Amino acid sequence: MGTDWDWQIFVQSPGDYPTYWQWMMSAWGWSASVAALAMAIAFILGSVIGILRTLPNSPLLSGFGACWVELFRNIPLLVQIFLWYHVVPALVTPMKHLGSFTLVVIALGIYTSVRIAEQVRSGIQSLPRGQRYAGMALGFTKLQYYRYVLLPMAYRIVIPTLTSEAMNVFKNSSVAFAVSVTELTWFAMQVGEETARPIEIYAAVTVLYIISAFTINRIMAFIETRSRVPGFIASAGAGGH
Repeated sequence: MGTDWDWQIFVQSPGDYPTYWQWMMSAWGWSASVAALAMAIAFILGSVIGILRTLPNSPLLSGFGACWVELFRNIPLLVQIFLWYHVVPALVTPMKHLGSFTLVVIALGIYTSVRIAEQVRSGIQSLPRGQRYAGMALGFTKLQYYRYVLLPMAYRIVIPTLTSEAMNVFKNSSVAFAVSVTELTWFAMQVGEETARPIEIYAAVTVLYIISAFTINRIMAFIETRSRVPGFIASAGAGGH
């Protein structure tokens, strides 16, 4: 039995928006915003934690980094989002004033930071020890030889794995529906039920996820091509779970 497709549903008016198509584009924008901001947090925080895990003669700092990784990678993402949404604001009064969008960004950023931290750590540790010693021989402080010697090379090595994480962040942004952020998955669930046309709605949303992932992949592939280090292969996969 054939499926009775009705794509005209997207030009109908839902009330809050001129058309369902425009509502879907707005939801796509929310998904992209959650993913982009979470990735920025994850990259910055993951870089710091990854660096801490490689600091020589700093057991306290490297231990903190290891605890961070073990804590946040062993709690499912959806549970972390509920913790940030329900528990943290009850314990930390200023957090009560943050909206669900901000809390989801924080939760997704911290969750992803664990994987990026492991990739940065692996990237730094894959470099020859001579690079660290060369920086020290030039009189660089620890901060300086990380900044000017180790990190530029490490980031170029781990770009392929960062590509995967960037794509995963966009896909993981779908869990924001659980706290009523009006992103693509929330839109699909809401409108699919409202219009009784879930097949068309979910098909369109799936296409948008594919387009987004493909675009991220192409952008990161371009960056990788321009910054590839001959002779080095990324070994940053230790953070997988």
